[in-house]
Amino acid sequence: MPAKRVAVMVDEMYQVLEVWYPYYRLQEAGFAVNLVAAEANKQYHSKEGYPCISDTAAGGANALDYDCMVVPGGFAPDFMRRSEDVIKFANDLVNAGKLIAAICHGGWLLCSTTAYKGKKATCFMAIKDDIINAGAEYIDAECVVDGNLITARKPDDLPAFCNAIIDALKELE
Repeated sequence: MPAKRVAVMVDEMYQVLEVWYPYYRLQEAGFAVNLVAAEANKQYHSKEGYPCISDTAAGGANALDYDCMVVPGGFAPDFMRRSEDVIKFANDLVNAGKLIAAICHGGWLLCSTTAYKGKKATCFMAIKDDIINAGAEYIDAECVVDGNLITARKPDDLPAFCNAIIDALKELE
């Protein structure tokens, strides 16, 4: 069986741990992981200046080719929401019922989708009102799993967050 495919979203000012920890952890678990952004083969920089190069442009990506989307935080989700292609890709994944995972400020991108409607979720406390206004019931916990939506609050929650993603992807097999 082919490996499950995961899109890790990136953009300028991403949070280093929230991109690279899931990226390598999911690869170690046997999943195919792509860095997806507004543009392909572009260098994006973390808040600290650490670079990463996107593999795939959201506009050229087919949501049906992916099993999961991981949205890291930092200020990157604010930049992601400025791209119609990124929002369309995220909406296509949500509408297809794919596994959606967001940590920290990653929830900002999901506010541009229907991912939170009727779901329980968590996030960094500064965007709590945003996810509530997008339809979520806010839960202050390290990781909240509600159906196909997995959310976490901050980098300290990465172990629980990644374990929940891996468990959910294995259930798809």
